[in-house]
Amino acid sequence: MMRVLLYCISALVLIGLWAVLVFVAISGGWLKSPIVDSSSPKSFAEAARGVVDDSHTGNLSMYLIENGRVAEGVFTSSGDAVDGSSVYQVASLGKWITAWGVMTLVEDETIDLDSPVSNYLTRWALPKSEFDSDGVTVRRLLSHTAGLDDALGYDGFESAASVQSLEESLSRARDASPGKDGVVKVGMQPGTEWKYSGGGYTMLQLIIEEVSGQDFAEFMAVRVFGPLGMTRTTFRYSEAMELGLAENFSRDGRTEPFRWYSALAATSLFTTADDLVTFMSAQSSAGQQSVLSDEMLRLMRKPHATQMGAEIWGLGVMLFAPNNQGGYVIGHDGNNGPAINTVARYDPDTGDGIVILSTGSETLATRLAGEWIFWKTGNVDSLMFLMSLGLMLRVIGGGSLVILVLVGFFGIKRRR
Repeated sequence: MMRVLLYCISALVLIGLWAVLVFVAISGGWLKSPIVDSSSPKSFAEAARGVVDDSHTGNLSMYLIENGRVAEGVFTSSGDAVDGSSVYQVASLGKWITAWGVMTLVEDETIDLDSPVSNYLTRWALPKSEFDSDGVTVRRLLSHTAGLDDALGYDGFESAASVQSLEESLSRARDASPGKDGVVKVGMQPGTEWKYSGGGYTMLQLIIEEVSGQDFAEFMAVRVFGPLGMTRTTFRYSEAMELGLAENFSRDGRTEPFRWYSALAATSLFTTADDLVTFMSAQSSAGQQSVLSDEMLRLMRKPHATQMGAEIWGLGVMLFAPNNQGGYVIGHDGNNGPAINTVARYDPDTGDGIVILSTGSETLATRLAGEWIFWKTGNVDSLMFLMSLGLMLRVIGGGSLVILVLVGFFGIKRRR
């Protein structure tokens, strides 16, 4: 009996060691190679174009940025031609830019990052909860640590007439993504863990309107887009249509109209690759723009949330991977239906970055941006790691089965 127990313990220890080894190997990119061996942006662009040509039906606008300037571009479309000035709906990528709007009010001392959001809301209030709603602060909304459990996801509406008010959307979003009830509430103790919340950014949209006394889209145009020179960027669908929208492709190559949203801050920014280059360049050149100070920019990319031990979120900005210089490659990704995938990644210490706006694929832009980070830093970014979790679990499961068989075989052989 003792021998059987010893074999069981040995098997569990070996399985644990195998799981740790697989986790470290995948998160550390031990078995991964860069998409191209050359450090030339042109070589990376050519490799990326090969991936797009092999797997993509839709449209795509991509820029590689070196030392703050565009080095290479890739533009492809199954329909009308696209370029750096083509307007795309960029989904959750807009959260990063919304955060700039919030931080202008923090810089004005109109908003305090650590005061309860109830101090700023009169048109809507969080539902009563067993948890401390006063712990829901602007800082925690920006970093997805406010204890909100909505995990929204918005699917949008087919027409402007169907769009809910902000207050109605926060109470119960009729366009909640599948499997979500659409209710924004405090479902865990604020400040205790990270949980993605689209509803939190809808709250920030309402806070901006309440505090500034302006329509959200107008506020962002006046305080952020105008001063930065983002001339083809808007939160208004009607303005985007006037600018001329790139076609919205589904995965099977069909085109369909973009959808309308109440939750503009969370998911419905319209912009171009050109304007996003302008925005990203402003991340490390506070002296050349008048929107936010260096202090605010540093605060935004300071870690405010972790997941599985990794620092993953600042204030409105994702921390994708260490940049090997004591900082992070920062940015945001976006996904909307039917198949919108957008990315913006930037290293403030080097001025290097990548912008990809696409329709027709749910993951292509994110995968290419992950390849860019690994090519630049040798580090696996947080979203690429999450995308590899299925593979990691299969490898751990397969290895565990082999260990059990070998230990069992060894045990039977010893008994004989």
